Amino acid sequence: MKILGLNKTTLLDYPGRVACTIFLGGCNFRCPFCHNKDIVLASGSIAEYTQDELFSFLNKRRGILTGVCITGGEPTIHDDLPDFIAAIKQLGYRVKLDTNGSNPAMLKALIDDRLIDDCAMDIKNCPEKYDTSVSFPAVSAPAAYDLSKIQQSVALLLSQPCIDEDGFSYEFRTTLVKELHGEADMRAICEWITGANAYFLQSYVESDGVLCKGFHAHDESTLTAFEHLCQAYIPNTHLRGVS
Repeated sequence: MKILGLNKTTLLDYPGRVACTIFLGGCNFRCPFCHNKDIVLASGSIAEYTQDELFSFLNKRRGILTGVCITGGEPTIHDDLPDFIAAIKQLGYRVKLDTNGSNPAMLKALIDDRLIDDCAMDIKNCPEKYDTSVSFPAVSAPAAYDLSKIQQSVALLLSQPCIDEDGFSYEFRTTLVKELHGEADMRAICEWITGANAYFLQSYVESDGVLCKGFHAHDESTLTAFEHLCQAYIPNTHLRGVS
């Protein structure tokens, strides 16, 4: 695997913990609104960390950091991810995984083997519009996306019991884009993931790292209206990163 980024201290990526964030390169999606273009494409423009460098850092920060967030790109495209996480767990860290849910078999194994303590799964759009949110139109026209693996991951997380803070927890989250997400889409998403422990709505932010520029954020009143709509289905729904 390619380790293409390390945020050495974060209070945001692993809520409730002082953590670091590891960015693994490569992704099987091409979401046009993704803000990690260089990491997703793993184009070679970013210097890699070696595992020796990373584990030297983690050893030194034991007792200061309590969590490690593993994100991407998409971490579960790497077959050696379980062994990588197991080595991190041996140092005493709790581990949070960010995933697009496209590898339910690996996700299940990570949960069953207690290798991850927390999981944040991105819900890109309602099922009927998933293809418009996981393809990069400048590369190719969106093709009909086989949602079966995403549905398996959603069902897997929904089946997890509500347990205390020392056990496994999960959340779903959606980055809201004006051109891609409307009221009907949000209602369809909530009908799909009803029963979720937590759902977070994030606003799109334009940046130099966006895969396909030209998208826009909803205004704050629309974001608040979406939050209230979702709370009718999933009471623990909140806006995140919206002032």
